[in-house]
Amino acid sequence: MVTIPLELNTEQIRGEKRVVFNHLNWLSYQQILQALVENNRAHLFYDRGTLEITMPLEEHEFYRELIGLFIRILVVELGLKIKSMGSTTLAREDLERGAEPDNAYYIQNQAKVLGKRINLTEDPPPDLVVEVDITHTDINKLALYARLGVPELWRFNGQIWRIYRLEKGVYQEEEFSPTFPLVPKTKLYEFLATAKEDEVRAEKNLRAWVVSQLAKNN
Repeated sequence: MVTIPLELNTEQIRGEKRVVFNHLNWLSYQQILQALVENNRAHLFYDRGTLEITMPLEEHEFYRELIGLFIRILVVELGLKIKSMGSTTLAREDLERGAEPDNAYYIQNQAKVLGKRINLTEDPPPDLVVEVDITHTDINKLALYARLGVPELWRFNGQIWRIYRLEKGVYQEEEFSPTFPLVPKTKLYEFLATAKEDEVRAEKNLRAWVVSQLAKNN
């Protein structure tokens, strides 16, 4: 499997602030969630007794915003529908798991959840979840999101973009996104590299590329 890394800033990035609690029950996790409700920078992940709280750095937020823009451009230009969930807590008490992704989206299942307050015990999970992990995490996010049933997961570590598709409860790495099969990985790398210099130009270039690809296929 070929993976093309993004050649951006190769300087060592100062570690994000992470706090890990072990042997924490679900009620305590929920109480901490409520206590931090005003702190919209903190991301909490809970996996069967282990709670990890992360405070993202500037680099993390840059990539999170730009990957979100990348997705929205593709959705708009491809004529798709979307319900954006941002970092909404995705939690299942029955599974003892909870996550606050960098971004989450309903695309294929947008019509099923439109106008609803999501309840994961009744509603499908987001179709696509994005995680930007610049530094090490103690939580096995692949296993966590697989258990939550998220069909597609993107992970970006500041250099490499990995796409995972859920198949029979296990993630398989793919070279193309199931949601955007028209778009090769190189386009995200190109988009982010251009955005480092000029975000407006990056957006214009991507929109023009999608339009040209659609014209070729029609």
